Amino acid sequence: MKIPVGVVGAKGYAGRELIKILLSHPDVELVSLSDKIDTTEPIVQTFPQFRKITELIIEPTNVEKINRKVKVVFLALPHSVSQEYAPAFISAGKKVIDLSADFRFRDVTTYEKYYKIEHRAKKLNKEAVYGMPELFRDLIRKARLIASPGCYPTSVILGLAPIMGSGWIDVNTIIADSKSGVSGAGRTPSPTTHYYECNESIRPYSVASHRHTPEIEEKISELANQKITITFTPHLTPMDRGILSTIYVNLTCLHADKHRQSENVSEADIYKRYEKFYSEEPFVRLLPYGEMPATKSVLFSNFCDIGLKLDTRTNRLIIATAIDNLIKGASGQAVQAFNISMGIDEKTGLLHF
Repeated sequence: MKIPVGVVGAKGYAGRELIKILLSHPDVELVSLSDKIDTTEPIVQTFPQFRKITELIIEPTNVEKINRKVKVVFLALPHSVSQEYAPAFISAGKKVIDLSADFRFRDVTTYEKYYKIEHRAKKLNKEAVYGMPELFRDLIRKARLIASPGCYPTSVILGLAPIMGSGWIDVNTIIADSKSGVSGAGRTPSPTTHYYECNESIRPYSVASHRHTPEIEEKISELANQKITITFTPHLTPMDRGILSTIYVNLTCLHADKHRQSENVSEADIYKRYEKFYSEEPFVRLLPYGEMPATKSVLFSNFCDIGLKLDTRTNRLIIATAIDNLIKGASGQAVQAFNISMGIDEKTGLLHF
């Protein structure tokens, strides 16, 4: 029997990608689409690409009505909105997978500081599980509320995870330089995301203040078992979708060569560590040593490609990752977590691109 599923926030880019994935998912029946609208509207009015694929309509969000239809609900809503709806779905016994930042932080005061809003579901936040399968698969299996990671954090955390706790790096020197396509800013236009403003131009934004910084720091601190701060700088890039993150970390041990015989770590040591860490992960592709990823190689897929290079001149490890911000950075990762939580092969519905 197929699992009845609903999407709240169906009119956004993440909502669109969820709909595409769920419509082709063999174990899912997509029974409810809703958003903050006044009257019902055909899905093809918002996304014409669904013409002759589905006749679903997008309805005004009515929690009681949705609860009568679904077993699982995806919340593809703006930050601060999900916390208004999640408690009612959880109270009705539904599983919730939230794509916003509302339940990503263990410490809600961090959320309140960076998102500048009071968290109104603090009790529920305590049971939320961070929905990154590569790190929290066992917890995801048991969770009622799954907080799907942000797109930038996905690209940076997956790049850093294997090396954290190794004792090989200076954790106080981490720099993450990330570039994102314009879809990362969401579907609502702003002066900086209009075509004329962002085409043929690249610029950093939210320098030293981006809201994804504490999310990254919280998770890599858990992996390293110590508090870590990083320098994270995002850039808006004139492409539709995709994230490329280049991460720099200084080694505390020395590069192994004939001149340095003590406390050495070699390129092979580092590569083997990553290889072992991700050997069983279906959606992380470790590239041959020295080969760097490209966003075009992961577009429309749930893969994260990782490349490694040790700069022996500076004794610095360079890690590069590429993801599709709307799939592995949002909807695809959410469906991957859904599969795990429902006891389905986690690759189901996610190998089409």
